[in-house]
Amino acid sequence: MTKRANPTMTPPPATATAAAPPAAARELPALLAAAVPGTMAPPRAMPAAVPVVGIGASAGGLEAIIELLASVPADSGLAFVVVQHLDPTQKGMLPELLQRVTAMPVRVVVEPVRVAANHVYVIAPNKDLSFVDGALTALAPRELRGHRRPIDFFFQALAEELRTLAAGVILSGMGCDGTVGLAAIKQNGGLTLAQTPASARFDPMPQSAIAAGVVDVVAAPGEMMARLLGWWGHHSGGPLPDPQSAAGRRASLQQLFQLLLRQTGANFSDYKMNTLLRRIERRMKLCQIDAFDAYVAFLGDNPAELDLLFKELLIGVTSFFRDPKIWDYLRTTALPQLLADTPEGAVLKAWVPACSTGEEAYSLAIVFHEVLEALKPGGRYALQIFATDLDPDAIDRARQGVFASTIEADVGPERLRRYFLPVDGGGYRIRKDLRNAIIFAPQNIISDPPFTKLDILCCRNLLIYFNVKLQDQLIPLFHYALKPGGLLVFGSADTPGRFTELFAALPGAGRIYQRLDASRLRIAHHFPTRAASAPAPLLNESRTPPMNGNIQSHVEQQLLKSHTPAAALVNAQGDILYIHGRTGAFLEPAAGKANWNIHAMARAGLRYELADLLKRAADSEEMVCVHGLILKEGDGPGLALDLCAQTLADGEPLAGMTLLTFASAPLPPQRRSRASNPRLQELEQQLAQARLEVQAVRAEMQASREELKSANEELQSTNEELQSTNEELTTSKEEMQSLNEELHTVNVELQSKVDDLSLVNGDMKNLLNSTDIATIFLDNSLHIRRFTNPATRIYKLIPGDLNRPLGDIANDLVYPELQADAERVLRTLVFCERQIPTHSGRWYTVRIMPYRTVDNVIDGVVVTFINITESKHLEAQLRAIQEASDKP
Repeated sequence: MTKRANPTMTPPPATATAAAPPAAARELPALLAAAVPGTMAPPRAMPAAVPVVGIGASAGGLEAIIELLASVPADSGLAFVVVQHLDPTQKGMLPELLQRVTAMPVRVVVEPVRVAANHVYVIAPNKDLSFVDGALTALAPRELRGHRRPIDFFFQALAEELRTLAAGVILSGMGCDGTVGLAAIKQNGGLTLAQTPASARFDPMPQSAIAAGVVDVVAAPGEMMARLLGWWGHHSGGPLPDPQSAAGRRASLQQLFQLLLRQTGANFSDYKMNTLLRRIERRMKLCQIDAFDAYVAFLGDNPAELDLLFKELLIGVTSFFRDPKIWDYLRTTALPQLLADTPEGAVLKAWVPACSTGEEAYSLAIVFHEVLEALKPGGRYALQIFATDLDPDAIDRARQGVFASTIEADVGPERLRRYFLPVDGGGYRIRKDLRNAIIFAPQNIISDPPFTKLDILCCRNLLIYFNVKLQDQLIPLFHYALKPGGLLVFGSADTPGRFTELFAALPGAGRIYQRLDASRLRIAHHFPTRAASAPAPLLNESRTPPMNGNIQSHVEQQLLKSHTPAAALVNAQGDILYIHGRTGAFLEPAAGKANWNIHAMARAGLRYELADLLKRAADSEEMVCVHGLILKEGDGPGLALDLCAQTLADGEPLAGMTLLTFASAPLPPQRRSRASNPRLQELEQQLAQARLEVQAVRAEMQASREELKSANEELQSTNEELQSTNEELTTSKEEMQSLNEELHTVNVELQSKVDDLSLVNGDMKNLLNSTDIATIFLDNSLHIRRFTNPATRIYKLIPGDLNRPLGDIANDLVYPELQADAERVLRTLVFCERQIPTHSGRWYTVRIMPYRTVDNVIDGVVVTFINITESKHLEAQLRAIQEASDKP
């Protein structure tokens, strides 16, 4: 079992229709009851009937949000909550922009509101969104190290409130906001989606979520709605289909376990069934397959889907310093006590099974380093951590020691500065010395042998995924792996159960237990071996034990002790990593400061040949041997020794290491007789002198190595100062990046407003021109602000005359009082209207009115000219006719 985040899921098969309603949600509860007798059906869904889709976006996200909402039908039955990075000082236009593309009502969350289907809710500027008593509520913004993460905050609240009725969508944006929130939604059974990075204007946000392995679906915004509707398919109300009998469903489940066992080597039959079935249901819904037996058949034909299901079942919940009280107790009480038990110094061993991506193993290394810095003990202490996991992909990520910037909340600024280094592109890398203290390796805790003679075993929140049978096997195994008095660190939901005689809880430690000494009979009673659990044979039965399990292991160990040569595993620098067998005849501790280097520990007669042999082994892919070496100690007859070395090839678990084997035998008689030859004694003396010279040269090289090491430490100190400067520059960069995102959002809103104003301006211009009425707009100084095309027939106006006084423009009017009338209108706010002739014989009705703004402020006048020439001519003709009729 592992505890790692799930990888990005691939889209469903091309043959599946995106909107097909899956029946897995209806079939799996019955399957649970049929597959595990006596198991309760999973709890019913939460009473909230409205699925909620949280949409997170930042820079460049407006277009993606519009594309997504434009594809939503008006009666989808879903509610949408849009959380975008907004400028906290500006009034946003996001609701107005979104209302143009969707028929659903769009509202800004200011007061607490109950989420309704077919509605869109938008975060308000400078606010965070959460659920309070079931209502969507705007809260005061929260900051993390000077940075706001409103998307993570809302997604985590959404996951906790709605669980399987929650979905999270990450669209275009800078940074990594939303990654932690998607992980929470996925862990609680919801659906997670991310925009295809190639389709995003800014891809860091979706890229961060995808790289963290918390995304179920990667798609373009316009394609996401089909996946959401397919995920929450609703039954039409008819009778539930039951294509399989209970026996058939149990057989299908066993077949699925066999497929997983054959391809991955992991046996899930002893895991808690309700957890497994929920995970299987997720994959069925993502693949849009209705029936359980159909999904099993699909797995048999698609190994890639089997791998995805395997990763889905490896539930990943891990973080740095999870449950801080436990880590504080380790730092202040438990680890100092371990050091006090060995005041002369020691190399402590720790095992972190189900380590996932390594956060808890690195947390343990950091806490141990802090203990050493605080106590400054006189002895020399080190902690060797073995971190294992079932998933090789998780182990590869853990070995790299690179984490996203989301760890800032868990680690804290001080630890982040001391133990992590920023990397290009965002994120942090663990310090090299801490990384070297941990050995990561794939391991199945259920079937593979454990590490032994441990001081600390940290297995947190793993047992909750196993049934009682498997828990009863693992807890005695943990007792066997620990030293007397060793520490067993459990998660908040784990306990030793009924094995109270094996472990005792430390007072005030939460879930930290200390190994107790139990009698051999009680340990054998609990220890999960086949020999201990098998019934005792009858007296007349054969007493021949089966050659498997524990007996086979003992036989193999006996053969290894009796028939394999002594050996030592060394690294490229000659440091001894592991010793097998009795090597006292060939190696001895060097005088002075403890040194586990093979060159320092080799006896005098082997050092020269050993150095040459290791060098040749490093340059060769084959095993290199030296035969017939004579090793003498004092006046004894000595030993004939065959020394062999082989550097392990790449691709093997111990790649780069060198395995030394020592095969010894008594000195042959003919060699003993030759020892009395004076010539041989002279040659031996010369050889001894040469070896002393070589040893002196080696000592000089060691001194040079120490000097280089000292210089390297100075360079590391300088490097740390540069890194501190780089952190400050990175912080400034992040602030500028955040400001750039806000400016980009404001720019998009302003551009939309400019487009609206341009549209209104065009409408007004066409309206004024269509009336064919000459109009001139003047400001308070009677300068020209705007004019219509018909006005150029009266005044000699060109576009360059804007902002010029109207009195400076030549005109055809016989109206010298125009300026005085305009000033009177500004002063009295009473409009003026006159009929004015022109020099060319035309007549106009000139009307002067105050110019009122939207805010009812007088800001100039409007002068209109209505052509009444024809009316005047008709009036003159009528007057002439009337005068003619009045004459006698």
